Amino acid sequence: MKNKVNRDIPDEFLTDYSVFETTKIDHQKIDYKAPTVKVVSQKDTKLVHSIKEVIEKVGLENGMTISFHHHFREGDYVFNQVMSVIKEMGFKDLTLAPSSLTNVMNDMVVECIKEGVITHITSSGMRGSLGEFISHGGLDNPVILRSHGGRARAVEQGEIKIDVAFLGVPNADEYGNANAIHGKAVFGSLGYAMVDAKYADNVVLITDTVVPYPCTPISIPQTQVDYVVQVDEIGNPEKIGAGATRFTKDPKELKIAQLTNDVITQSPYFKNGFSFQTGTGGAALAVSRYLKESMKKENIKASFALGGITKPTVDLLSEGFIDKVLDVQDFDKGAALGMAEHENQQEIDASFYADPFNKGAVVNQLDIVILSALEIDTKFNVNVMTGSDGVLRGAIGGHQDAANAKLTIITAPLVRGRIPTVVNDVTTVITPGDSIDILVTEIGVAINPKREDLKNIFAQSKVPVFTIEELQKRAERIVGVPEKLEFTDRVVALIEYRDGTLIDVVKQIKR
Repeated sequence: MKNKVNRDIPDEFLTDYSVFETTKIDHQKIDYKAPTVKVVSQKDTKLVHSIKEVIEKVGLENGMTISFHHHFREGDYVFNQVMSVIKEMGFKDLTLAPSSLTNVMNDMVVECIKEGVITHITSSGMRGSLGEFISHGGLDNPVILRSHGGRARAVEQGEIKIDVAFLGVPNADEYGNANAIHGKAVFGSLGYAMVDAKYADNVVLITDTVVPYPCTPISIPQTQVDYVVQVDEIGNPEKIGAGATRFTKDPKELKIAQLTNDVITQSPYFKNGFSFQTGTGGAALAVSRYLKESMKKENIKASFALGGITKPTVDLLSEGFIDKVLDVQDFDKGAALGMAEHENQQEIDASFYADPFNKGAVVNQLDIVILSALEIDTKFNVNVMTGSDGVLRGAIGGHQDAANAKLTIITAPLVRGRIPTVVNDVTTVITPGDSIDILVTEIGVAINPKREDLKNIFAQSKVPVFTIEELQKRAERIVGVPEKLEFTDRVVALIEYRDGTLIDVVKQIKR
């Protein structure tokens, strides 16, 4: 069956899913699923001295669902410590439901799949050796990939029923209060872990720093926590922002950043009190610096910045260019340390950030968002999940969620090496073209035809404007027409839109 972005959804999945129809989220009543709670008596202690002991205490069984967060990114030690014990204890048929998977987790996940420890996975993304393994058919059951807001929705509605959440925290007290702004491995916001703590049947905090009661400020409260385990080390904070926070010197990325700043400042949304979200990577970070100079020149101040936060965003806060920062995740050590320094850098959870089915997510208040793309096609559909070879190499993250801002900008080079970025049809649709307003490349911009207002504005500007078809043809002239990818009929991943409908599937690539 074809959905509204013309993707064929196999009939075998239509029993459990509806197909994607629209980016508009209608008003409706949603039932949230409460966790099972075990009452703690006055004499009970929550402090446990080993991961094996806590696994025995929570009553982990074959077939259960376990979750982790990815706030440590490439500096994570908790995941491998826990999974090595679970594997040694002989558990089988587990569903792995982390907020996302990073490279440091890949080898362990592949081992656990091969040994039957993990048989199902739901995540925001995967890359590296795990992405290769899944894309070549290494897991019997399709991976389910969701946005950060979509995952929060699925947890709250019980589509993801977490039996045990193993949550690494930089410090906690013996009764289960915790935050991530103090300790040896600070990473700032606990935004994704907070949802798991609220809805998992069993919540285990793993820390290398136990502090006197009460641990404050409280991000995860004692009322949600079953056990606290102290280990030697939980992570390396220096690797939280590995590769994501470089300040680019690449002329192409700087040109994209300059053009993006021109688009923002000449749009009707650049005015006092505007709100915005930027991603990571060279071009996006450079936009923050150019935007700062424009705000200074025009005497314009933003009301808030949102999302995964970097140090340049925190600098805008500390220098008075932004009133508030709403922080669901920190992408570098500088942003993480800012959480302890700035009362206006407010920690938020993933539901507050982007759940489309709650009473009002923050993404609904965004004026401007700047996002990246692996591919964008002539219908403005965006792929951030699969590479040009069809292999899983990314994460949905908050892409679908933030793309519903008043002005959604995609930044991407025309080509990467010998690979076109602007194509006729993306390999995998992650964010539908109806959400995208402008593409910015190093040679100019393309405006979605549905935005006649923006076309009229930029017709009067010095910003070079092309049709997206013109950009696609130009990319094709530079690198030629790529060979068509060949896939088998077997589905290795299901791509949900943020409302839980199926927007695309990923099929196993032919060897």
